[in-house]
Amino acid sequence: MEDTIVFIDAGFLSKLSKHFGKGKYLIYDLFELSKGIAKKQNSFCKKTFYYTAPPFISSKPTPIETKKKKGYDNFVEKLSKNKDFIIREGRCQRLKIDGKFIYKQKGVDSLAVIDLVNVTIDYPNIKRIILIASDSDFVPVIDSLKKRGVKTILYTYYEKGRKATFSTSNELIKSVHKYVLLEKEDFTICPIKKEKKK
Repeated sequence: MEDTIVFIDAGFLSKLSKHFGKGKYLIYDLFELSKGIAKKQNSFCKKTFYYTAPPFISSKPTPIETKKKKGYDNFVEKLSKNKDFIIREGRCQRLKIDGKFIYKQKGVDSLAVIDLVNVTIDYPNIKRIILIASDSDFVPVIDSLKKRGVKTILYTYYEKGRKATFSTSNELIKSVHKYVLLEKEDFTICPIKKEKKK
């Protein structure tokens, strides 16, 4: 079984989880998801890189912001206990458009691109990676890895039709060695195991 590294765009995965949960986020074990997807590709998940951003906190945090930040911190703390699960954090930007606040992650894709570029340096024995994403920004680095003998397997999701919630760039799909559409079952077969009380 060949070693691989899994790279996860948290924003994309979170949105897809909510979609599959019909408005409610699915509850699942992230690292087990990575291992399961790798296993489907006859690979062993050596490391998982997870790209996310903390929730927005204003200069005078509201109770909701404080609650979200506490939940996020607990989430990150649990994930950080696994030495093979690496969290990369960008930041959350708040914009006011037409009187409504819009929140966007910033710097997250850049962090992912840096790590992907360094795969051949940091993990010279890795010849196959798995990317869970839908963004065409990854095309140049995938092409670069291809030239260095590293194949990229893309796990993504898209729907057909003008009103589709999800779309994936054709350029991204063309750039990878292989692509696979994520399914709800990929999440549901990875339940979070409750820790036994000592």
